[in-house]
Amino acid sequence: MHGLPLLILIITLVIVQKHLLLHAKKFDMSYPREYEIAFVGLKPGEHYFTYEITDKFFEPFQEQDFKNCHAVVKLKLDKQSGFMLLKFDVDGRVELICDRCGNNLQIQLWDEFNMAVKMADDADLMNEREEDPDIYYISRGESHLHIAEWVYEFINLSIPIQRMCKEDEIGGPQCNTDVLERLKLMEDEVKTDESSLIWKGLDQFKDLQ
Repeated sequence: MHGLPLLILIITLVIVQKHLLLHAKKFDMSYPREYEIAFVGLKPGEHYFTYEITDKFFEPFQEQDFKNCHAVVKLKLDKQSGFMLLKFDVDGRVELICDRCGNNLQIQLWDEFNMAVKMADDADLMNEREEDPDIYYISRGESHLHIAEWVYEFINLSIPIQRMCKEDEIGGPQCNTDVLERLKLMEDEVKTDESSLIWKGLDQFKDLQ
């Protein structure tokens, strides 16, 4: 019974996080030219791009809660008449703080994201009205597609909400055993208290025939 509400909560948080990231205020900063795609010169059809992402990529953004990023983002751009379909494949790893024991923990990144980029006369207005975070509008007079912010957002979205090692890895060399032992003692105390309350509640029925 407890598993289903927790799963629903996690899914809801992921959706909200994705919506906030994709509709966040744009950063006023310059990106390397490699993250600008001159799509006007591309022929209709599929085109492929690969980006190697390290900590240096995140320097123009606010401080991150992870480090030692080593990721590869592969982009497939399918150019059609009046729109483009983008597929981002994220693979790699980052190092962050474990939610369970507080030690540094390497987390594997693996996810994929799809975007539809459409042409519009008033792109800003269309983006304000658009409720689907997977659809983005650019001006008909635009010649370049700027993807740095999407790369940033998708790497962040690839990081699990629960930042902990797997159950079968608990207590391994990467863990803070002192903290884990304290957590175990606290869990045992809670179970003991709950058991005592249950038996205390049953005492009132012990003399009933």
